[in-house]
Parts: sequence; structure tokens; C-alpha cells
Amino acid sequence: MLPAMPDLDLLKAMDTARRAAESATAASLAHFRRGVRVEVKPDRTPVTQADRDAEAAVHAVIREAFPDHGFLGEETGAHAGGAASRTRWIVDPIDGTKGFTRGRAFWGPLVACEHEGRIVAGAMALPVLGEVYWAARGLGCWLRTGDAAPLRCQVSGIAAWEDATLSLGEPHVLFRKPMLERVAALAIGAQTARCYGDLAGCALVLRGQAEAWVEAGVQLWDLGPIPVLVEEAGGTFTDLDGKPTLESGSCVASNGKVHAHVLRALRG
Repeated sequence: MLPAMPDLDLLKAMDTARRAAESATAASLAHFRRGVRVEVKPDRTPVTQADRDAEAAVHAVIREAFPDHGFLGEETGAHAGGAASRTRWIVDPIDGTKGFTRGRAFWGPLVACEHEGRIVAGAMALPVLGEVYWAARGLGCWLRTGDAAPLRCQVSGIAAWEDATLSLGEPHVLFRKPMLERVAALAIGAQTARCYGDLAGCALVLRGQAEAWVEAGVQLWDLGPIPVLVEEAGGTFTDLDGKPTLESGSCVASNGKVHAHVLRALRG
């Protein structure tokens, strides 16, 4: 049974998120294959025409499906929705722009539908790998690779930290004191640790290939769809303080079984 949201069609929102991520994929891959000129924004982060084209593609898909919804994009900022709308879309057209500009594979769009302050549907993609992930509350989390049939995502069942794989995000924040010592101890205590960064780190958790992903020092749009993707795959999402929010710019996304251990370790 679908959650009661009489003013939002969850199936439609989920499909729109998926189609938006696919549209961003097509727009960004065109630039990725031929190369782009990198510009630097005032905050010293890189941006390319691919970012702008991908966000425009996402915006077009969402506006066609939900013309009254609000929109918050990394590149174009906030767009007001209709006066009665309690829904907005949060979009990072290319999460991992630095990797994109260097020809690496771990980048892609993040698309989230937020209704009454809660992420209820969303999608992300890893275009170079041909992977698209999407989810909505009560509808599961799904993965399609290339032209294959969609598969339902399920987090791992590993509960012992010594058997776990830790996926780490941005090292410029996580590897600073006092967090450095805590993260190092957590990584050493795990069976393995990986630092792919950006949305690729979360994908490991969704596929059951890592038990926890830790990220910090990012923006709202860098985490947009992660709560619904992780939770619909059977996992747990909080910030580093254990709160279910995107606002702090940090997260622990896990299979749920190791979540308390990770939070305790990071609090020192």
C-alpha cells in the first residue's frame, strides 16, 4: 500500500525522477565524450557547460510533469512553485564535476522530490557505468544497468564491523582533526575501506557491496535523493549527529545493522 499523499502521485514522482536522471545522463555524456572547458565558480568549485545543460534537461522533465512544483538546482538556484505547492525538487546535475572533468567514471546526476520537508522520491545515475537508481516511499529502490531489466536494490546483511566495508566521501573534511582520528579508527576496524567519493560511494551501499557510506562538508543537493534511495533499499540514513536531515551537509548511509556503531565511532 502506498503512503497517504493525496496531493502527490508517488508513482509519477518516482518515474519523473528517473526520467530526469536519464535526461541529465544524455546531456552530460555528450560533453563527456568530446571534452569541456572548465570554469571556476566564486566558491572555487568547478562548473562546465555540461552542468548547465544537464540541469536544464532535468528542469524540463520536471516542469512538464509537475509545472507547479518548486525547484532548487545547484547551477540555477531556487525557482518558486505555485502558491499552494508543498513540493520542491532538489537537483545536482553532475555530482562529482571534478571527476567528470578528469575523465573518471564516478559522477552523475542527483534528483530528489521533497514533499512537506521530507524526501519522498528520487533518482541518481552513474552515466559512464550505465547505471540508474530510483526510489519512492513504499515502492522500493531499483537499479537498471544498460538495457537490462530493473533489479530491486537491497543493502547487505552484514552486522559485524570487522566484516564490513566502509565507503568514504570527501577526504578534505573527513580527514581533518578531530574527525581524522575517528575515521581512521573506523576504517582500520573494518574489513576494507574505499574512497570513491560522491554518489558512487553511496551506490556501493545500495548494491550491498559496502555496509556504510560517510560523507561530510557538502551541500543540500549533494545528498538530495540519498535518504529515500537508502531507506527503500532497507538501510538507514542520518547525518553525523544521528538526525534524519540533509541540512547539516553530512550523512551516514548504512545497511542499518552497523549504523549505531558508525555513529558512536564518529562522535569519539
